Amino acid sequence: MTRSLDSGVILLARIALAVLFLWGGLMKLAGYEDFVAYLHSVGLPFVSIAAPLSTALDLIGGLFLIVGFKVQPLALVMAVYTVATAILGHDFWNIADPVMHHDMTVHFWKNIGIAGGFLLLNVTGAGRISVDNARAAEGVGSLTSHRGSTRAG
Repeated sequence: MTRSLDSGVILLARIALAVLFLWGGLMKLAGYEDFVAYLHSVGLPFVSIAAPLSTALDLIGGLFLIVGFKVQPLALVMAVYTVATAILGHDFWNIADPVMHHDMTVHFWKNIGIAGGFLLLNVTGAGRISVDNARAAEGVGSLTSHRGSTRAG
């Protein structure tokens, strides 16, 4: 189990990651037609599936991160999603304009860094301040209560 300070830091990390994805999901919803057009412009296949899936993953993933629900598997999904977004959406190697090349390079490596944060979150888990921890404590508590009720007293 992590120390209290560690759990607070993990909570802050979850919130920091969640804000980025919640904001992105809300922006996708607000400009959904533009988002779909962008996905078409980068040649993404199955845009009719990818656009709502991406939007839902941003919003639901962000909410799950904040409350700390299913964080370890979610972190792996979000790491893969973030790397895929880096490769498909920030392909700096195809950009000739020096300013755009620099911008896309920064965004690409930012996404790789975020994926690294998700991988760390996968290892650490959600911390004490989370639904995951509360659910684990309930499972242990109910097992203990059950054992206690079968003992002769």
